[in-house]
Amino acid sequence: MSPSDLPELHADRLRAFLAVARGGGFSRAARALGRTQSSLSQAVRALEGELGESLFVRDARDVSLTPAGEILREHAERAFLEIARARDALLSLRKLTRGTLRVGTSDSLATYALPRVFAAFRARYPGVELRLDNRPSLAIAERVAERALDLGVLSLPLPAKHGLSGQAERERLRLEPLVPQEDVLICPPEHALAGRKSATLAALADEPLVLLDRGTAGRALLDTCFAGLGLRPRVVMEMSSVEVLKRMVELGFGLSVVPAFAAQRECQQGTLRALKLRDLPGRQIGLATPTLGPLSHAARAFAEVLRAELRPTRTQHRADRLE
Repeated sequence: MSPSDLPELHADRLRAFLAVARGGGFSRAARALGRTQSSLSQAVRALEGELGESLFVRDARDVSLTPAGEILREHAERAFLEIARARDALLSLRKLTRGTLRVGTSDSLATYALPRVFAAFRARYPGVELRLDNRPSLAIAERVAERALDLGVLSLPLPAKHGLSGQAERERLRLEPLVPQEDVLICPPEHALAGRKSATLAALADEPLVLLDRGTAGRALLDTCFAGLGLRPRVVMEMSSVEVLKRMVELGFGLSVVPAFAAQRECQQGTLRALKLRDLPGRQIGLATPTLGPLSHAARAFAEVLRAELRPTRTQHRADRLE
């Protein structure tokens, strides 16, 4: 018999066979399973017919396994053990006591906005391994759409001219805005603009600027706004790290535009000043999930923690109004 001729064994018949093999007889196996002896006998005979082998030596008092029966018992026991282990593993995934979650986010969000989210998720689900993919928002969106990541936390809107096509977004990516994200102008405390509460992009036209790389969502928005005003900013440095940007501004190399949450510490310490940019549209921190296929239990749980941790409190709302 060639491998292609082997039958697909019926699980119920295998269970009947194992019950008889373990119990040493049809009557004991029938009592253990709560079935009739004749139904077990029929199941075993049907299995023997499928295999073309006798599995038991039958006599008036007892039954014993044939060599073929011994081989089948060994493999059937192993198969049902693996099925039981698979069920336990799936239950663990559902209960979030094990598993892996692949989350993508930008450097700025991972550094300033999400640490408390990561901490809350780990405290609630310590058995789930959290793997972080750190890339610009656009790259994260593309990887989520491809299901290379379970979900992404990114800045919205995505760059229109560099981003995914509208059709691709609709078909492969779901974007959920969560909370506002404000970008601010930062400058040294001795700069001429430092005494103001706000500024316009036109006021930056002749200032040296140190900005994030063009592949980031924030830089794309800023470039679009400058172009819309007919301005050509004087960009003297480009880099991928907000931390380095802030150091360069502190050292007097130029001004920069960064998320407000990224400059809070320096503003409190007095090493930087932050000004609102009146003609720069606000952005939002958003959740990106794939539209194709279901979200894993871990991804759904992380999304719930994310929404809860990022939701502004009443105290934060009052503080925002006072600033």
